[in-house]
Amino acid sequence: MINGKIDLRSDTVTIPTEEMRMAMFQAVVGDDVYGDDATVNELERLAADMFGKEAGLFLPTGTMSNQLALFTHVQRGEEVILPDNCHIIAHEAGASAIIAGAQLRSIPSKNGELSFDLVEHYIRKDPDDIHQPKTALITYENADSDGQVRSLEYMKGIKEIADKYDLPIHLDGARIFNAATYLCVDVKEMAQYADTISVCMSKGLCAPVGSVLVGNKEFIALARRKRKILGGGMRQVGILAAAGILALQEMPKRLQEDHDNAKYLVNRLKEIKGLEVYEERQQISMVFFRLKGYPLDSAALVRYMDEHDVRINGEDNGMMRFVTHRYVSKEEIDQVVQLLKDAQ
Repeated sequence: MINGKIDLRSDTVTIPTEEMRMAMFQAVVGDDVYGDDATVNELERLAADMFGKEAGLFLPTGTMSNQLALFTHVQRGEEVILPDNCHIIAHEAGASAIIAGAQLRSIPSKNGELSFDLVEHYIRKDPDDIHQPKTALITYENADSDGQVRSLEYMKGIKEIADKYDLPIHLDGARIFNAATYLCVDVKEMAQYADTISVCMSKGLCAPVGSVLVGNKEFIALARRKRKILGGGMRQVGILAAAGILALQEMPKRLQEDHDNAKYLVNRLKEIKGLEVYEERQQISMVFFRLKGYPLDSAALVRYMDEHDVRINGEDNGMMRFVTHRYVSKEEIDQVVQLLKDAQ
């Protein structure tokens, strides 16, 4: 539980562990804009090393990290190829148009994946054609917010296309540790197929704040300057970075428990009449279902569960999502399932 409630809304609701709180209390800090914050410097070095990149940059949010990547990779009016349902399009408030001035060339995807043929088809191949924007970047998620994971073979295939046309790849790796857990690989194996990666520490890893953008030294140096433009130059922020260090070092080790609990939740939800559970979509810590003949609609279900100290989100395009995390146990899943049964 979190603050006396079972919270299945997202893995972003996780709170810092006691070890994180102590590390934050004891953190050595300094002015990060001057490069004086030793704890931030340690976090950035750690993240870069974990992903096999040269440098890292600490940022307050995943959205800022993604948008800073676009702002650094792309000149105004240039084009970004990406899936039509990815986070940058669906959940970042149109920021790419405002900040980077990028044109987004969204491509229909299946289970979050782009057809290799379509990716290559939509790359602008004539740099001398004054009518066309220039393709500057390919980006996608792994894992995505629909709970789907891209295979290493898929990542390699996208990288081969990008290399053919000398294009960089930015990976939205907000939940990359979940993806690595599902694939049973080290994140470094995934990172080799992207030039830059945004890594979120507050999604399932229990840090209260923060993402790290990793890439080569030249890119990160430019991104650091552009972070200042976005108002992301921070001061004694090692208090937050201290939790991020533990998030990266310790919390990925326990993500399999969240995945196992999600699988357990899938099987328990299948017992309930009126729920259409999408078992095949459960790859990480997310469970998806629809209300099909259930006596309560989505809004009523949210109210009912809240009255019984369970927090859930309503449906999104007809789909409900429950997310397991460190603060959801099997016993609490059983409580949720019983509440759903009692409402019938």
